[in-house]
Amino acid sequence: MYDVYFGRFNEKVILTDEEMEIIKAHLVPKTLRKKEVLLHEGEICRQIAFVEKGALRMYLQEESGHQRITQFAVEGWTISDLFSFLTGEPATQTIDALEDTTVLLMSKDAHEALLKQMGKYETYVRMLITNAYIALQKRFTASFRLPLEEQYQQFVGTYPQIANRVPQHMIASYMGLTPATLSRLRRRIALRKQ
Repeated sequence: MYDVYFGRFNEKVILTDEEMEIIKAHLVPKTLRKKEVLLHEGEICRQIAFVEKGALRMYLQEESGHQRITQFAVEGWTISDLFSFLTGEPATQTIDALEDTTVLLMSKDAHEALLKQMGKYETYVRMLITNAYIALQKRFTASFRLPLEEQYQQFVGTYPQIANRVPQHMIASYMGLTPATLSRLRRRIALRKQ
């Protein structure tokens, strides 16, 4: 436990053993079963989740009843409804486990305390938020500029650990497509490779 978290942290900001212990005191391990909900839409998000093992997804419930996946998180990734976490307003999305998953949870109070107490933690969080914003902008720009086939290939190339692990209907949801459209798209790509 904590190996993936601190491995990822130390890739960006090197911590001493003492600093790791301070942060570890603020992390709460939790195991989720497949399909178990970590956060329901409408609840206030009071924690950030770091995935030690497993996979999570975050989604919006559309008026039509369909779930629109907005984010995946696998080992080494962080996930939260940041809008709710930062504002204290109800969450607009739901987070659940795609498989049996172990997460490390950090509460809002612990997060705020560490931001004030430890400059290295603040630097790490700033880097996470910056990288998340860059990924979001790339996704947004690609959705307007790239043909669907290129969007799919970019997704698979950028996130092979997700593309090989989650059902295709979930990737279709993430891309805003129907499963049938994604299936046709994948067939066209396969035919071009022959």
